[in-house]
Amino acid sequence: MNSRRIFLRRAGLSGLALSLPLSQTLAAMESQKDDKILRVAIMGLGSYGSRVAEAMVNSKRAKLVGLISGTPSKVETWKQKYGIPDKNCYNYENFDQIKNNPDIDAVYVITPNSLHKPYSIRVAKAGKHVICEKPMALNEAEGREMVAACKTAGVHLLVGYRMHFEAKTMEVVRQQRAGEFGKTLFFQGLSGFIIGDPTQWRLNYELAGGGSMMDIGIYSINGARYMLGEEPIWVTAQEVKTDPVKFKEGVDETITFQMGFPSGAVASCLSTYALNNLDKFYLNGTKGFAEMQPSTGYGPIKAWTNKGPIEAEHVTHQTTQMDEMAAIILDGKKPLIPVDGEEGLKDLVIVDAIYEAVKTGKKIRLA
Repeated sequence: MNSRRIFLRRAGLSGLALSLPLSQTLAAMESQKDDKILRVAIMGLGSYGSRVAEAMVNSKRAKLVGLISGTPSKVETWKQKYGIPDKNCYNYENFDQIKNNPDIDAVYVITPNSLHKPYSIRVAKAGKHVICEKPMALNEAEGREMVAACKTAGVHLLVGYRMHFEAKTMEVVRQQRAGEFGKTLFFQGLSGFIIGDPTQWRLNYELAGGGSMMDIGIYSINGARYMLGEEPIWVTAQEVKTDPVKFKEGVDETITFQMGFPSGAVASCLSTYALNNLDKFYLNGTKGFAEMQPSTGYGPIKAWTNKGPIEAEHVTHQTTQMDEMAAIILDGKKPLIPVDGEEGLKDLVIVDAIYEAVKTGKKIRLA
């Protein structure tokens, strides 16, 4: 009994636990493990950074503790709003100093796409875990550099795939993997909206690395992969551009693309910056179907199958995402659908192939 008491004291449990049955004591220990908090700095205090920060207010496992921005006025506003101390605030020139800050565990990189690779690698070299917004990089080559850098540094590289944790999405995936739709042979993904300000970075090739495909089309690429549960073996694609002034060279307005899978399943997808009301996934099999509309918007997601609607409480996606990512980093949790750098890399391989298919008009085989 003495050894058990010493063990419990070292585990940090209260004296009350000494009188509990062993099963309750172990449950208390598990609960204590779940109380570990991932301390996060956000890099890039724009609109999506704001959304993530607001979501973390309600997070149980992740807390906003640091800021990285090139705009001092934003840093000052955020410091006041979220109670961030001066010592946890950095700019893009000096943020390498986070290596000396034990109060920050991870950095969420929410910058224009072209900055994902260099900034993520700097974060990794500073010894902090990297959470990077999608797309992870501009292309496969950059993505491989990021994966290698994080492995060398011994830190996690996670990608902001919030839909991988959304409840209704997870239920559709569960049903597909359980065979409830039979053999799934067709996926349709429609991803698009009419983009606004023509001067924004998403329409700047140097910053975005492309156009609608790099922003919204990647949802259909990723969705096809996790909805069908396979990796594509070929792609074809076609581009349409109705406004070459707004969508300059290298910035795609609309791309339709198709993917083929080892089972014989095919995916037919659309990515566009020219049409609204395009946020739909449709999965069809030999025994049933699933449909989601909206499928990737901020919510609530609506989903139904041939058996009826899928019901689940709507929780802010980024809140769930940050809690789950904290569990991955702190507890070693393995998610049903990966969100690591290797997952992000698979999407980049397909993006590269789609752009090659558009350029050449050929069916591109994937390794």
